[in-house]
This record gives sequence, structure tokens and C-alpha cells, in this order.
Amino acid sequence: MRRHPEGSGRSRGRWVGLVASPLFIASVLFAVPIAPVASAADCPDAEVIFARGTDEPPGLGRVGDAFVDALRKQAAGMSIDTYAVNYKAGKLQLHGGDGAEDAISHIKSTVSSCPDTKIVLGGFSQGASVIDIVAGVPMGGITWGSALPAQYADNIAAVATFGNVAGRTGGSLPTQSALLGAKAIDLCNPGDPICHAGPGNEWSGHTEGYVPGYTTQAATFVAGMLLTGFGQTVPGYGPPPGYGPTIPGYGPDTSVHGPQPGYSPMPPGYGSQPSGPGPSTVGPSAPYTDFGVV
Repeated sequence: MRRHPEGSGRSRGRWVGLVASPLFIASVLFAVPIAPVASAADCPDAEVIFARGTDEPPGLGRVGDAFVDALRKQAAGMSIDTYAVNYKAGKLQLHGGDGAEDAISHIKSTVSSCPDTKIVLGGFSQGASVIDIVAGVPMGGITWGSALPAQYADNIAAVATFGNVAGRTGGSLPTQSALLGAKAIDLCNPGDPICHAGPGNEWSGHTEGYVPGYTTQAATFVAGMLLTGFGQTVPGYGPPPGYGPTIPGYGPDTSVHGPQPGYSPMPPGYGSQPSGPGPSTVGPSAPYTDFGVV
């Protein structure tokens, strides 16, 4: 019987392996999933990142939902997505820093995948405090988290906060944030004890005083910021006088919006926003003179 030399089978195996290796490697490479990169068609024109108020269930919250609904109507030509800040909005308010960290993480993710998407930040009540942290607003000397890194500031188109306790500690976001104050509006119902220091406060002023009046006002301001450079404008930058609820005893032009630009000089307070040219969306006139208390 003729025998094959020892090792001949192994040699053939090695040659087959060498020939098959490139094919095997190619098949493996094609089988490995590659993370999809968002195209411009997958990215919204704008995204609202909103932090809900104390004890509200996960989501945008009542004020956040109303604000986004109004914004979509006023910026009808834009696609607008939303993101609800993920944090424990408990009564002890111990997790504002966690909320700020989550918001900042999502901002970074959005900028990475959709660099042209305009980002809007917003928050109500405790959620406004979360946005204060993101914007680098000092809260009575207490630091609960880190501010947004400066390189992401240009990706933030606008900021809108409601019922912000920072007003009672001496500094509203538009006046105190070097990072984002120039594109922020911070609104306070004059009957809200969370943000307003003075007589006439009722708890209902905080829980029920922002929808639809102030949410519509903020949407008007933010839509104006978003539509700049988008080929659209928001005529008048605000609804006519008398829109929204009024508070008895505050005078004839004391709706949450106040008179349209040109009706009369606007007093300070209740609706702080950056100064500059263009129509104003400052809130109602009132007998108080706490400038920047919003």
C-alpha cells in the first residue's frame, strides 16, 4: 500500500486556510453592524429639551407640553422634536444636578448626530432650576451640578423658563447667565410664590398660572429666535394686549403679555429677557418694581 508522506494533509490544510482566510475575514467584516450616522433628513430643524416641575410624572409636564404645542404652531414651517429631561423631580429637590447632567449629555448627543439642529432649553419650577444649572446661574451660592461646556453654547438657539425660583434669590437666567442669558426668557406669574416676592401670592398662581398665557408668550419669543435665518419671521413678536388671564387689580393692560410694542413704555419686571433691538415680549405691568425678579 502506498502511503502519503507525513504532513502532506496538514500542508494542504494550511494552504486551504490561507486561501480561505481573506474570504472569511471579508464575511466577518460585512456581518459586523455599523452604527448608523444620522443624515440631514433624519434630523429635526429644532429640538426642545424640557425639564418638568416637581412631582410631575415623567415627560415634559403640563407647562412643557403647552409650550411645545404653541411653539409648533408659531414655527409651523419647522420640524420640532422633544426630549424630556430624565431626573427625579421630587419634593426635596435633591436631583437637580442629575437633571442638568442628563440635559447636557443629551445636548452633546444631539450636536454629535445632528449638528445643524437648533436646540431649545426649557423648564418649569424645579425644572427651571435644572436649566439654571445648565446655564451656569448661581443658586444662592449653592452649586448642584456642572454648567454646559462653552463650546456647545452656539448650538442653543433659545431658553425659556417658567416659575423659576432663581428670581427670588436675586438673579434671573437672562441677567445672570453669561453662557446663555442673551437668548433666554424667564417668565413669572405675579401671583406665583415660587418666583415672586411680594403680596398677592397664591399657590394656584404657580400650579395654574402659566397655561396658556405665558407658554404662548415664551413660544413667540423662541419662535422668533428659531426662525431667524430660517427664512421666516414672527410678526409683532407677541399677541395683542388682553390675551391670556388677567389678575384683578393689576390695571387695564395687565394680561400676561402686556401691550404690543409701541402702545406705551414697558415697565421693568415679570418677563425678563435679553435687551436689544426689536419688539419686546416683556410680561404684564404691575405695581412692583423688582427688576429682574421673574
